[in-house]
Amino acid sequence: MAHGKKSDEKVVFVGDSRVRKGEGFITPPDYTSYPGKSEAFIPNFLLKEWMVGVVVLVGFLVLTISEPAPLGYPADPSANVIPMPDWYFLFLYQYLKYPYASGDYVVLGTLGVSGVAFGALLLAPFLDTGKERRFYRRPIASSLMLLSIVSVIYLTNVAWTHYKHELEATGQEPEHIQREKEAEERHAAGESTSFAPSQEEDEIAIVEPDAAGAEIYKKATCVSCHAVDLKGQGAPALLGIGDKHSQEEILTIIKEGVGGMPAQYDGNIAQGLTDEDINTLAEWLALQKAEQ
Repeated sequence: MAHGKKSDEKVVFVGDSRVRKGEGFITPPDYTSYPGKSEAFIPNFLLKEWMVGVVVLVGFLVLTISEPAPLGYPADPSANVIPMPDWYFLFLYQYLKYPYASGDYVVLGTLGVSGVAFGALLLAPFLDTGKERRFYRRPIASSLMLLSIVSVIYLTNVAWTHYKHELEATGQEPEHIQREKEAEERHAAGESTSFAPSQEEDEIAIVEPDAAGAEIYKKATCVSCHAVDLKGQGAPALLGIGDKHSQEEILTIIKEGVGGMPAQYDGNIAQGLTDEDINTLAEWLALQKAEQ
């Protein structure tokens, strides 16, 4: 090997046969057979995780196609309903109720505290760089994990307990329980428990569609659930309702409610209808029969 700057000095290159010539990306060897080692993350481990994720995703897609989500009752802005999210959002629902996370502090609650929580999650790999895998030897990661679990369980429990107390105080009944009771009543009466209109109901025509009662129906609260064509939108259809109930019974349903449907009398009065209009409406609905 040359050490000087003479042009005639012999240059000897020293090579090492242990150094391999680079040929692009080299797949790391599989260390699964060696104690304390594991396989390469890229591409071995990542490919396996991706394949498992694809299988799970396809499973979810099959379930959503074969079992469509049931429709709830149509939204009614005049109804006194206590809003309640799904169980996995209960802890966030309860968290946003606190004064420091809402009102004047809504920015702190939505961005500040949540930013700290997600920031801690992102920084966890950089804060916990040890090789120890026993949780009691990893204080930072274990503390963050336990704190998160305890917080979620506590907030979920508080949210659910408060919801049940609100139901008891207002005398309300959750929608899913209303649906179950109404389905049981229909089953006991020999009727279909589905809220979807049947083929027979589709073939029933509206009786006297130009009558005064039809115009009142379009202004009443009934139309928001039972639709203009009386076929229902998740609620029972009113086509052929005259075969099941008389005018007096329909008036009683409007004033007192039935099954999962609350009373509609006060809502109709608030809409500007009079008692005479409601009587005309009940009379028109009683005329809706399958055969004329």
